[in-house]
Amino acid sequence: MHLEFRHLRTIKAIHEAGGLARAAELMNITQSALSHQVKGLEEQAGVELFVRRTKPLRLSPAGIKLLRLAERILPEVEALEDEFHALETGRAGRLHIAIECHACFEWLFPVLEQFRQAWPDVDVDIRPGLAFDALPALKREEVDLVVSSDPETISDVDFTPLFDYEPVFVASAQHPLAQKTFVEAEDFRGETLITYPVDRPRLDVFSQLLTPAKVEPRAVRQVELTAVILLLVASNRGVAVLPDWVVREVRYHSDYVTRPITETGLTRRLYAATRAEDTARPFMAHLLKLARTVPVRLQRGDPPAIPVPQT
Repeated sequence: MHLEFRHLRTIKAIHEAGGLARAAELMNITQSALSHQVKGLEEQAGVELFVRRTKPLRLSPAGIKLLRLAERILPEVEALEDEFHALETGRAGRLHIAIECHACFEWLFPVLEQFRQAWPDVDVDIRPGLAFDALPALKREEVDLVVSSDPETISDVDFTPLFDYEPVFVASAQHPLAQKTFVEAEDFRGETLITYPVDRPRLDVFSQLLTPAKVEPRAVRQVELTAVILLLVASNRGVAVLPDWVVREVRYHSDYVTRPITETGLTRRLYAATRAEDTARPFMAHLLKLARTVPVRLQRGDPPAIPVPQT
């Protein structure tokens, strides 16, 4: 037998309609064409699929077997068609994110929570971009978005500005540097600097301040979790430099002080790198909008809310 999807749809339509005339109307074909299709299917099968001269028209035992096959297969085909349509219209897809900024996990999770509610059919995954070369992986389509503070000129890759942030000095309220209104590179020379486990060129405190000034802290201690960094700082076991959105909750805590880096402060910008062909996809555009808005709202303590674009 050479079965086609239209054969399965025909059997199901005739069974549900109870006759050829009504089924032909529902399928938007002529009754003659439908009868010819049924005859051809029966010739292939070598058995009758219907019990003739019954009202409503009933399936034979062989026809019932074919109906059961249609009931199993057609819903799967329709679901696949829906998935393909969702991909075509931008309602579904893959969004694998690589993060070159360790502290960005603190900011990204609220963004993805909002995104997940708006785009439940998008496959979201996060890979720590510090463990591999994220931008080449983007070009190879191994990931779909890279969060980075270091834009490059790469063909067919867009770097969308997300937001500016300020790396700030964090110390215990009992620390001698807490008396200063701002800190400079020389202030770190005798300190234990607590950082994320990231290469120095990717840490703002080194790339923007200490390395250009040729200043080396007394010691560098690497810690994975922000909460542990803050705990160590509060117990006066070292100082840290963290993005301002990370320390929004400790600015008014009596155990900590935050100070600008240099008199004028440091300003950095975070970018989302995407393949140019993907930047305007509906779910990608919404994620980028969320990513630009959530940090501002978090600093105010407001819940983020971005309308979902219509597709």
